Amino acid sequence: MNENDISYKIRGAIFKVISALGPGLLESAYEAVLAYELQKAGLEVKTQIALPLIYEDIKLDVGYRIDIMVNNKVIIEVKSVETLTEVHHKQVLTYLRLSKLKLGLLVNFNCVEIDKSIFRKVNGL
Repeated sequence: MNENDISYKIRGAIFKVISALGPGLLESAYEAVLAYELQKAGLEVKTQIALPLIYEDIKLDVGYRIDIMVNNKVIIEVKSVETLTEVHHKQVLTYLRLSKLKLGLLVNFNCVEIDKSIFRKVNGL
């Protein structure tokens, strides 16, 4: 399954989660339920993965964590905020660069229209 196939399944799970829960919960709640839905869909799901920073051949654990990784190919950054800012978008791109993965999704569950709150981010490698 390639990144686009995985992304399609992720979007379906996101719509299912927001339909069931609605906006206004903590990020941790959306992350847990989304991970559960993705596992039900037959995807390999890992949560809260430590992401080290490599600087001059030194591996530094500076506290970066990927919210959800699917099939070791796609990162999902889960938010539940009033408004996404530029730093949220840059965070996903940075995680992609550090992990050397191609595709990430930024999703804000604290919204009225979820389709306008899912952002696809691609690592140019």
